[in-house]
Amino acid sequence: MRIDVLTIFPKMFDTVLGESIVKRAKEKRVVEINVIDLRLFSKDKHRKVDDKPFGGGPGMVMNAEPFFEAVNYIRKKTKDRRLKTRTILLTPKGKKFDQALALKLSKYEHMVLLCGHYEGIDERVAEGLADAEISIGDFVLTGGELPAMVIIDSIVRLLPGALGDENSSKDESFSENFLEYPHYTRPADYNGMKVPDVLLSGDHEKIKEWRKKEALKITKKKRPDLISNS
Repeated sequence: MRIDVLTIFPKMFDTVLGESIVKRAKEKRVVEINVIDLRLFSKDKHRKVDDKPFGGGPGMVMNAEPFFEAVNYIRKKTKDRRLKTRTILLTPKGKKFDQALALKLSKYEHMVLLCGHYEGIDERVAEGLADAEISIGDFVLTGGELPAMVIIDSIVRLLPGALGDENSSKDESFSENFLEYPHYTRPADYNGMKVPDVLLSGDHEKIKEWRKKEALKITKKKRPDLISNS
């Protein structure tokens, strides 16, 4: 998969993309991630990418032109594989991101993530450029950079070859509308807090059944909405 990110703060991505699973996935060429400075596509001599909103109001609005210029540049470079590409605008107005959407997006060959800032982005970007609008939750952030990082991390771990154990992503929380079962490791007894006997039994069928029951119990207790929505 190829992921292109358009942002006016490219350095924000350095640490996230240079550590852990995402870093290893890049090294193994499971994913190619390009963070592109949107200012490079501004035709303003000072590389400005924002202006005052029509109709008045507080703050500044990001111009449409740099986004269109940048995406068109990317499309030419990738030979515009539109049916296998999603151009996504990160915005509070978008569809709420979840594991099912992460899985759906992981099937594409190419993603372009558009990161806004300031008061927002000229609406013509959403209308004429984005295939989808996505939000990571009902709260306001300074820009689209953190949501982009969340989406990248969530999707990359679903790509074949990204994880050391391919079964890891299948057992994780939300994979089947349940939270994940509890995990334990050595020692078996820590200050009187003991690991459940079934996990030490070596009986894989009993362990599997225990994990299934625990996942259901935890989900009912902590996120009953997941069960009602399934």
